[in-house]
Amino acid sequence: MCGIVGYVGKKDAVEVLLEGLKKLEYRGYDSAGIAVIIDKELHIRRSVGKLCNLEENLAKNPLSISARIGIGHTRWATHGRPSEENAHPHTDSTKNIGIVHNGIIENYVELRSKLEKNGKNFKSETDTEVIAHLIKKHYNNNLLNAVQKTLSELGGSYALGIICMNEPDKILCARHNAPLIIGVGKGENFIASDILALLPYTREMIFLENGDIAEITADKIVIKDIKDNNITTREIKSVRWDAMQAKKDGYKHFMLKEIFEQPRTIEDTFRGRIYPDEGKVHIEEVKLKEKDIKKISNIYIVACGTSYHSALVSKFLFENFTRIPTEVDIASEFRYRAPILNENILVVVISQSGETADTLAALRFAKSRNCQTLAVCNVVGSTMSREAMYVIYTYCGPEIGVASTKAFTGQLTILYILALDWAYKRETLAKNELKTYLKELWEVPVKISKFLKNTEFVNDIAKLFAHKRDFLYLGRHVNHPVALEGALKLKEISYIHAEGYAAGEMKHGPIALVDESMPIVVIAVKSKVYEKIISNIEEAKARGATIIAVANESDKEIKHKSDHVIYVPKTDEFVSPLITVVPLQLLAYYIAVLLGRDIDQPRNLAKSVTVE
Repeated sequence: MCGIVGYVGKKDAVEVLLEGLKKLEYRGYDSAGIAVIIDKELHIRRSVGKLCNLEENLAKNPLSISARIGIGHTRWATHGRPSEENAHPHTDSTKNIGIVHNGIIENYVELRSKLEKNGKNFKSETDTEVIAHLIKKHYNNNLLNAVQKTLSELGGSYALGIICMNEPDKILCARHNAPLIIGVGKGENFIASDILALLPYTREMIFLENGDIAEITADKIVIKDIKDNNITTREIKSVRWDAMQAKKDGYKHFMLKEIFEQPRTIEDTFRGRIYPDEGKVHIEEVKLKEKDIKKISNIYIVACGTSYHSALVSKFLFENFTRIPTEVDIASEFRYRAPILNENILVVVISQSGETADTLAALRFAKSRNCQTLAVCNVVGSTMSREAMYVIYTYCGPEIGVASTKAFTGQLTILYILALDWAYKRETLAKNELKTYLKELWEVPVKISKFLKNTEFVNDIAKLFAHKRDFLYLGRHVNHPVALEGALKLKEISYIHAEGYAAGEMKHGPIALVDESMPIVVIAVKSKVYEKIISNIEEAKARGATIIAVANESDKEIKHKSDHVIYVPKTDEFVSPLITVVPLQLLAYYIAVLLGRDIDQPRNLAKSVTVE
């Protein structure tokens, strides 16, 4: 959600901070600000709204000379409305300490009350300002010591970047249950809450862990344990992503670019992992032996949002292929329903960023119950990837659009591979069947590319329905979760109300909504439930609904049952969600464009939800 950037070195700190904050815009924010030190004086610039407002502020109130150290922040309001007073960075009353913070301080009301009784005046409504006043209270010419004492009083989550006028050559940073990264340079160093902010400058990064506190100068990085003050060694990791991957490359929006990237990202995710001709799967990251795979009694898959929908599809895959009973939970609910867990249960957590707060909490809960844990994520070095027993990466590159697209298909790809591999090892899938399914997956990128060669007809359909205020999405079997995902995409970026349903549930309530004004998007590709879905279409048509069907190219019957048809290449039923989701992504995109929405940064949404 909120974004942090920090810099110390020889460059113009303001330019580095602004460039880093621009890379974090996709996460969602309502205000932004920077703090720099020049000649042992702290200078703050903050503005509500987009970064261009902060740049205008800097143009109207320029700094006298270039700064060589500073911190920046994009804020997503939690405590206090969006305003300049509530924007970060915050300071103590003497403006000696500057601080940026991601997370939530849960005991801030109690701390604030104590500070106010001792004469401290607060200028904002935020929980963050409490931290600045506490650091000042404990400061005795040693910033590290003051921050350590302050952190011992805080409850909740935090990623912190701190600078001090009296120690103008260093940045202090610390983390607990909120992501924070150090970028390692030559004669310069960086901090950020997200890899993308650092890619223009370095690909060498240190991923801080809970309980780390770091003292950073231009030439040195010292990481310590917050509790015992011992120096800690953290591995420097080289990130494969590059800055070019975070550019639009001629596309109008990142979302459209990422939709069109899916043939490549699916292929990147399965390349080197599947060998269709030989009927082999090689997933190096998961070290489970065949005997251990056979011991798994149940699988719980836990995720949020789009990742939850990929989890719902994978339930079909694991149960059909491996015959392991599989449950899917929304991460924010998992801990609170007292699931029955033990060491023979595998808990799979899915998150594009690997930093989703609710999913991380579910992972930690599963670990506390001695479950085996597996993370599926896209970001190397993320908290989830470090804390899970096993991790499998999707190779999708950075996903900038808030409405997730290629992450969904990347997650499905890796879960499909995993289900097939375990099915063969559990002897519930024969070698010839394994070859067939792997071949079907291998052909998916070509089939999606074929569909994407001509998408104007999807735009034409969007023009007919962009004025509608309600949509219904229907699917059955493995494509029921795709209907949920299609509805979610439309809601996220067009702000049109849409609901996804299992088509068989139509007569149990939703059919009451159906009339001439209700467009219904139906996934009707060939499958074992094809005749059932055709029956559902006829039920809706009998009540005046307008049907938009997603169907296979060879299906001639569907034209007579539907008002509009989006044809997609035919593939195996279990692989079909990788293809059927693409036209739904495009339909949502084109409708949102026609309505003039902010496609990549829809209102009220953040890319990575790092607080509960």
